[in-house]
Amino acid sequence: MVDVGDHAPDFTAPLADGDVSEFTLSDHLDEAPLVLAFFPGAFTSVCTAELCTFESELAAYEDVGATVYGISVDSPFALNEFRDREGLSFGLVSDSNKEIVDDYDVVMDFADLGYYGVAKRAVFVVDGDRTVTYRWVSDDPGVEPDYDAVEAAAADAAE
Repeated sequence: MVDVGDHAPDFTAPLADGDVSEFTLSDHLDEAPLVLAFFPGAFTSVCTAELCTFESELAAYEDVGATVYGISVDSPFALNEFRDREGLSFGLVSDSNKEIVDDYDVVMDFADLGYYGVAKRAVFVVDGDRTVTYRWVSDDPGVEPDYDAVEAAAADAAE
């Protein structure tokens, strides 16, 4: 599992940002600290609450120079619809090939629903050197992160 002090795994994936563009983590280190918020699925109640909370607190991240990105295994087209519907202004990375969740070791299954390989709810803060400075991972998809702790971690990584 990726932990604090580790080099964040690099990745390239589609970015839902109103259009669909290519996103490579290492190409965005000038936007660091980067807050990578993994979530199980668009349009679900807890994920909607989480991403809307990041949106409502976005100014606090921007104030310290941090950039927020959501990551799920949903298609970039579904993620763009989710962004539009919820009024999200930050980009959502589509890990439809499930490589990022594997690399960050944040993959889980909803076997009782027959759905496999979704993202655990997790947050990583990555600094400009691509070092993970904060990690939070939940095995319970109904638990949201401690938003104050994530904001504090982003501020610390910006120093």
